[in-house]
Amino acid sequence: MTDLKARVRDIPDFPKKGILFRDITTLLKDEQSFQKVIDKFSAFYEDEGIEKVVGIESRGFIFGAPLAYTLGAGFVPVRKPGKLPSDIYEAKYELEYGTDTLNIHQDAIEPGQRVLIVDDLLATGGTMAATLDLVKQLGAVVVGVAFLIELTDLKGRERLKGHQVMSLISY
Repeated sequence: MTDLKARVRDIPDFPKKGILFRDITTLLKDEQSFQKVIDKFSAFYEDEGIEKVVGIESRGFIFGAPLAYTLGAGFVPVRKPGKLPSDIYEAKYELEYGTDTLNIHQDAIEPGQRVLIVDDLLATGGTMAATLDLVKQLGAVVVGVAFLIELTDLKGRERLKGHQVMSLISY
């Protein structure tokens, strides 16, 4: 995916000194690159019988919604607290600088439905692990987890053992 990798802009010292931020907005604004990402994800999962694509707030929505459309599946948002209006399940998870919480509607997925979870970046794996907990509470069958970018040095894949992990770009 060298051509996709070339579309990601590096921003040093953002959001704080010592961090190298991988900015995907440069990839997203290029229609061919964005289409290529959706096409690659779709081709990988087209024969998996995906019934729901779960996107994690907020950049997981960017990839999850068009992917759900191309796979003929429903789209389920996983959101930050206070954003979902009906009954929810919640999962707390650790960040390098504290904790955060994610929510999913209790009626978002039926037990046994085949689910793909999508996000933009796999770093330490905490966000995806929390989302997996939420989806499992609903009784879903997790077919896989997909990311645009994986930061391999942070070993997030290790927290996702037992799940098929796909990433298009690795650093």
